[in-house]
Amino acid sequence: MITLTINNTQVEVPEGTTILEAAKKIGVEIPTLCHHEDLCVAGNCRVCVVEIKGRPRLEASCATPAENGMEVFTHSAKVRNARNVITQLLLSEHAEECTLCYKNGNCELQNLAEEYYHDDEMFIDLAHEKEHHIDKSTALRYDPSKCIRCQRCVRTCAEIQGVNALSAAFKGKDMMITTFMEKTFGEVVCTNCGQCVVHCPTGALTERTYYDEIWEAIEDPDKHVVVNTAPSVRVALGEPFGLEPGTIVTGQMAAALRRLGFDSVLDTDFAADLTIIEEGNEFIQRLKKKFVDGEDVALPMITSCSPGWVKFIEHMYPDLLDHLSSCKSPQQMFGALAKTYYAEKKGIDPEKIVSVSIMPCTAKKFEANRPEMKSSGYQDIDAGLTTRELAKMIKQAGIDLTKLPEEDFDSIMGESSGAGVIFGATGGVMEAALRTVYEIITGREVPFRHLDIQPVRGLDGVKEATIKFENCKPEYSFLEGAEVKVAVAHGLRNARKIMDQIKEGKSPYLFVEIMACPGGCIGGGGQPIPTNDEIRMKRIEAIYREDAGKPIRKSHENPEIKQVYEEFLKEPLGEKSHKLLHTHYSKRNRY
Repeated sequence: MITLTINNTQVEVPEGTTILEAAKKIGVEIPTLCHHEDLCVAGNCRVCVVEIKGRPRLEASCATPAENGMEVFTHSAKVRNARNVITQLLLSEHAEECTLCYKNGNCELQNLAEEYYHDDEMFIDLAHEKEHHIDKSTALRYDPSKCIRCQRCVRTCAEIQGVNALSAAFKGKDMMITTFMEKTFGEVVCTNCGQCVVHCPTGALTERTYYDEIWEAIEDPDKHVVVNTAPSVRVALGEPFGLEPGTIVTGQMAAALRRLGFDSVLDTDFAADLTIIEEGNEFIQRLKKKFVDGEDVALPMITSCSPGWVKFIEHMYPDLLDHLSSCKSPQQMFGALAKTYYAEKKGIDPEKIVSVSIMPCTAKKFEANRPEMKSSGYQDIDAGLTTRELAKMIKQAGIDLTKLPEEDFDSIMGESSGAGVIFGATGGVMEAALRTVYEIITGREVPFRHLDIQPVRGLDGVKEATIKFENCKPEYSFLEGAEVKVAVAHGLRNARKIMDQIKEGKSPYLFVEIMACPGGCIGGGGQPIPTNDEIRMKRIEAIYREDAGKPIRKSHENPEIKQVYEEFLKEPLGEKSHKLLHTHYSKRNRY
């Protein structure tokens, strides 16, 4: 252990602890901009400088290890003056659009300016010299006039995701973040995951917003606007309204959507249950073709729920696309049924239906616009909104989410199981699938206490589980005694580990779940900011509480799922379900 003093207070910390971390231990907050606990040390912005007795210059606390006997001053006159100068330099280059900015009220530079900026202008306003072309070539939006060159986005794309779609170009005041752009739809190597947005301290990176178009549709008497909400939205939507991360607001969310004017408030969890039926049967079908029919089938089968992950494999591992499940994501399955099954049940012309999804994900915006997603005869999903966009719409309507009564979703595609809920957490799709697949094959519940498959839960980058099939039904006797090994990965850097194994022919798995974002959808690029591992875990714990409290916890027992097959789809992997609920993927260039 190391002992030092910070602002004349003694503190003991483990060796290797930075001054920034040591200060937090005694309740001293040192401001930062380039630093983020998810990312490696950068020391770019120098906002976190501190004074160390005996050293001639100020040091970046995020990059300086604590030492025995060190005397540190975090807010001396020298430090305050330095931060004031640094803040003014940043502001001199920053577009003064705070009141109109998407991040107004949740901007780290704005908070810093409030603390350290004085009335005296020290530097010329350089913001007008900065290029103000706003890049909207993906589902994201980049405004270089608001970029402070902290490079959090570059580090996020490289360290967390391993995509490397972003880089820093030019030097000094001309430095800006660039992507390797192609005008062709979908050919930007960016996966649209939005993790750069989550980590950006200012309004330089945001999602492309669509709530104005949704307001217009809601107010059009000739339109029937249906909305569906992803499982992870209900455990994060409370945060912009001051509630603790992990607060479950399912009922209040349904009430808010109804008050916003949506004609029907439905649940993506229904489509998650539907995905499990299709995906589970597809997995069993692949096993049969491989081990009974001797066909050359791509195993392991990999989930296809995460559009950021799907675009990643299209760019980075195009020769392994056969491993992807052909199932659409729950969002797209919902959209296809909204304009067919739902329209038929309600007697509504599908041309008049506007299908809106509320997602924790920015990549869902790209997915909704993929040319493959029109199997209903129309664009299956007309608009995807993030959790943040929904929060803004609720505030625009003057609604206090915390004061609303709890209400249920509407019927027809509004009922769901606990298995549908856990789609929101890393490992949830795998757990939901195994609950159903095991029961289809053996006729018994999966052999884990309370249906909880603990090995696939948590924030480890890659998780594994082995399921042994015993006393199988006669038609599945080929699996008798088989030990099926499965894996779960979240974050695209971890996905690479799995994919490299498959590429080298060394994968021991038969079934793999991959989610693009850390923690799965609960840590999606469209979720409230800030997001870190502590917040991710609180959201995950809430997801499992919601699951545990559901009267039905297996997808195949959802009565509305049974109904949609009886009345409309007829059978899993059948002609109609294959047309509406399955798709194909494209090999993309790697720019």
